Order: sequence, then C-alpha cells, then structure tokens
Amino acid sequence: MMLLKKLRALLAATLLALPLPAAAKGNDADPALWVVKDADTTLYLFGTIHVLKPGLSWFDAAVKNAFDSSDDLVLEMVQPPAPEMQAIVMKAGFTTTGPTLPEKLTAPDRAAYLKALTGFGLPATALDRADPWLAATQLSLIPVMKSGYDASNGPETVLSAAARAAGKKVIGLETAEQQIGYFDSLPEPLQIKFLNSTVKDLPEVDTSLNDMVADWSAGKPERLGKTMNEGMRDTPEIGRILLTDRNLRWADWIDQRMTQPGTVFVAVGAGHLAGKDSVIAQLKKRKLKARRINY
Repeated sequence: MMLLKKLRALLAATLLALPLPAAAKGNDADPALWVVKDADTTLYLFGTIHVLKPGLSWFDAAVKNAFDSSDDLVLEMVQPPAPEMQAIVMKAGFTTTGPTLPEKLTAPDRAAYLKALTGFGLPATALDRADPWLAATQLSLIPVMKSGYDASNGPETVLSAAARAAGKKVIGLETAEQQIGYFDSLPEPLQIKFLNSTVKDLPEVDTSLNDMVADWSAGKPERLGKTMNEGMRDTPEIGRILLTDRNLRWADWIDQRMTQPGTVFVAVGAGHLAGKDSVIAQLKKRKLKARRINY
C-alpha cells in the first residue's frame, strides 16, 4: 500500500499547477536541510512535501538563508505552463479506443470505483477513457484538495516563485514528460492495482498526509522516508524505477555539479533523502558527505 501512496505523492506535484495564494502566518516548521561542500562549491539539499496547507511557516531560518545565498534552484521538475501540462497529461493518460476503464475492472472493484466517483459528485462516466493511473491520481487528489492541501502551497511552488523574483536560474532534473512517463509505462495490471488501492484508501488519505507533513515539519527525515518508501520492498521493479534509479541519476548530477564553483539549492521529495538507497547514501559512495544543518 505504501508504494501506491508514493505514486500518488509524486503525481500530486506533477499534476497540480494552481495560482500561488497568499499564506497566512501559522505554525512553524523546521524540515531537514543538508549541505555538501568543497573548496569552491556549496550545495544545499532540501527534502520537500509536494503539497501543503497554507499557513505553515517553513521558508525561513536556515532554509531561507541557504536559498538566498544560492545562485541556482534545482527541482525534480520545472512545472510547465498549465496548457502545456494539460496537453502532456491528455496525450499520455487518455485513450479513445478499446474497453472503457470500468470495463477493465472486476465487478466488485467497478462498483467501488463508481461509488467513489459519484460520491465526489462526478458523473459515473467522467473518467471512462482515462488510464487507470490517471483515474487513481485524480480520485486521490480530490480529498487532498478538499482538506486544504495543494501544490501552490508546496515548497516547489514557493521556491520557484522566490527564484523568479530574485532572478535565480531554475533547473529541472527531469521533464514533465519523464515524470508522467513513469506512470504511463507501468503495466496495466499494476495500474489497476493502483486504482483499486486508491479507491480503498480514500478515507485515509487526509490522515496519512497529515502524519507525513508532521514528520516533515519536525525534521524527522528517516521516519518520513520510511513511511514514504516502505512499500518499495514489495515491488522492487517499481521501486527501482521510482526511487533507486532516480536517486542514482540525481547523485551523478550532484557529483558533476560539485566540479563547478558556486552555490546551489537542490529541492527534491523528502523520500529521496532517506534510507539506504537515498541520494545522500549515493553521494557518500562518491566520497561526498552531506552534513545535516541543525537549526
């Protein structure tokens, strides 16, 4: 189940591109921050939660100081304009031929899926031509958004806006097409499993996300990473695609970037910075030490 929650967490950042609202002052959060340094290069590593509620004060103290001192901002992906993102999703996530989505489900799963759709006030045919992975994501985002979470309050959006205002360069480690492709390339049986699990877990979505945000806010990366990545053991092939291979590529990018002078702020999902296969662990193999900044 945790693997499927990881799938939903990654898609939340990819599919939600909403205007940035003004956030009220609220609870203080101190998420984990690391630094990698050599003689002429400083690279900060910051783990994110892709969607947050307004009013959580995290972009301050050491995080703000590290960002302000950086020349470039590096994200998992630079969010394209909404029309371009919509076109990418439509091309990858919808089909015009073959069985409809409900027809691909067993009778019990079909009934649960249709009940979830209509329970949210959607027509029973709303996602008939959607791939299972996209239907799963759309359904899981509804309770998240109703609870007040959205990507416009998430660190990626806040950091991107601050970078533009400061004239900093924003770099993506991946493209939108690549991130969508991770899901679109999943075998259909696994996509259907993802959808069925999403429907079953809908009542728990808000509680699970609240728990992860609490660990993130308290600066508990290992606990957060364990929660986010636990299910990868059950499906190692998907874990390799979504986590291990990406961590390797990102560690290689950082290793190469450390050969250039300057200061860089790298912000990626918090699950990528904890555990034995994390970016930090991969950097250690490359003789690069990431030091936790206490603040």
